[in-house]
Amino acid sequence: MNVTKTPFKGLLILEPKVFSDSRGYFYESYSKRTCQEFGLDAEFVQSNQSQSKKGVIRGLHYQNAPHTQARLIRVLQGRILDVVVDLRKDQDTFGKYFSFELSANEKKQLFIPKGFAHGFSVLSDSAEFLYSCDAYYYPASEGGIHYNDPALGIDWKVNPSEAIVSGKDSLLPLFSAASFDF
Repeated sequence: MNVTKTPFKGLLILEPKVFSDSRGYFYESYSKRTCQEFGLDAEFVQSNQSQSKKGVIRGLHYQNAPHTQARLIRVLQGRILDVVVDLRKDQDTFGKYFSFELSANEKKQLFIPKGFAHGFSVLSDSAEFLYSCDAYYYPASEGGIHYNDPALGIDWKVNPSEAIVSGKDSLLPLFSAASFDF
């Protein structure tokens, strides 16, 4: 597995070695031992999967302490733009975002450490999305930031007039008004 560091501390792109032949392919999607070599030490306890159609934007979501979550993201079908916003006040990248396309074809994954808000947009006709978390979901710890906050300036690569956003996500506060404790 190749691991690439991003400009954000702890945010890593994982690229598995894929073995293909006439039957199909095989790859190791996660190895704790390999990840520990790169400082990624998460014990995943929950996996979540979703399917969305083109133009859907989900996020930006996070969980506050004591239930903060690190996540390992991958796409099983289709193509998405994965977006994270650094909420760690002690980092130079605080309040900045990072985006990266993930697709089923490329099989790259994104490891998101604790302290980030996370969201994605669907760029293909549909996409299936899988993420593993190192802590369980607790509704009382849930937080979020409005996906279209002008202060963040995120380009979701979706025509704004065609964006499909849940009612709940449409009501999330702007970054400046969000409550987080990282």
